Amino acid sequence: MNLKLKLIIFSLIVSIIIANFPQKVQASVSVSARNAILIEQETGRILYEKAANEKRRIASITKIMTAIIAIESGKLNDLATVSEKAVRTEGSAIYLKPNEKIKLEDLVYGLMLRSGNDSAVAIAEHVGGSLEGFVYLMNQKAEEIGMKNTNFANPHGLDDSDEHYSTAYDMAILTRYAMMNDTYRKIAGTEVHRAPNPNDKWDRVWRNKNRLLTDLYDYCTGGKTGYTKLAKRTLVTTATKDNMNLIAVTLNGPDDWNDHIFMYEIAFKNYDMVQVLEEGMIPTIKDKIYKNHVFLERNFSYPVTSDERDLFKVEYKLLKPKKEWNDERNVPEVVGNAIVYFEDKEVKKVPIYYKMQEEKPTFMDVFKSMFTLFIGVRPNG
Repeated sequence: MNLKLKLIIFSLIVSIIIANFPQKVQASVSVSARNAILIEQETGRILYEKAANEKRRIASITKIMTAIIAIESGKLNDLATVSEKAVRTEGSAIYLKPNEKIKLEDLVYGLMLRSGNDSAVAIAEHVGGSLEGFVYLMNQKAEEIGMKNTNFANPHGLDDSDEHYSTAYDMAILTRYAMMNDTYRKIAGTEVHRAPNPNDKWDRVWRNKNRLLTDLYDYCTGGKTGYTKLAKRTLVTTATKDNMNLIAVTLNGPDDWNDHIFMYEIAFKNYDMVQVLEEGMIPTIKDKIYKNHVFLERNFSYPVTSDERDLFKVEYKLLKPKKEWNDERNVPEVVGNAIVYFEDKEVKKVPIYYKMQEEKPTFMDVFKSMFTLFIGVRPNG
């Protein structure tokens, strides 16, 4: 029985489980991985977790950090020179040659699609100046985005240091951050990439190792695979269905493809994105200074089960009006926040903006406009 058929059968079993078990039982359903987490991308809400804060080796999912730093460097169009050190890096490779020049963007594709360790070192040396310099950037970025239980010692994830570790939760934070970048999303979601090959007459062709993306799960949008002898199988994937964007991470997962499908299917079945805040004017505010003036620039939605829809509370906190605001030109652009609470915990704070009333044209303004049109003179001369 091939893997595709096994996964179809597995998906049917998952559907039966979902249909027949109450939600609390579903929440306790385990996966094969030692550590796992599933979060909703836009809000960061955790939908499932298993030992998600345990520090573990992470293998090649390390390369998500390497990729986003390379992308944010602004050097993707640079030609990087491949060193002997990069070529000699053990493990998976895109088979670079010493002293060849290759576009940094292509190195990132080789890194993400084929998990090239030689590519990781070439990126590190070009962007960071050295492996040590790049590792410093990795840890700086980890601290910046809130990866509190992570330490990077290399750009590829090989088992060459006991001080290279992260957690399922931290890797979900990293992926959530990376997925905000259009270039990262494009690269991580690419199934096949062609790159010029100066050593042969034909292009290099790299097919993504992420089988959830290429042939196992229709809703998968990207991710990164990983494996070392000590870390075992590690996997990060992303998936989208019905306006819900999910991120799944497993560490030491012997059946990781199925683990991710299982977590996704349960979430897509039981959660919906519920709109809590709507962009536009806020009709519930009656204060005479603010009425018909204050608005939100964007919507806010949150993933909930059918039993959780009534657990929201929205509080509008506005600045105390000042005397000089009688002239509305003195009112600041941002006048407060809409704070969303879920189960009495703050989950989002959205700025409230002030819009001045448009001045109505006077009779003389209208008369002048009509007169200038009548005599054929444009208002601007």
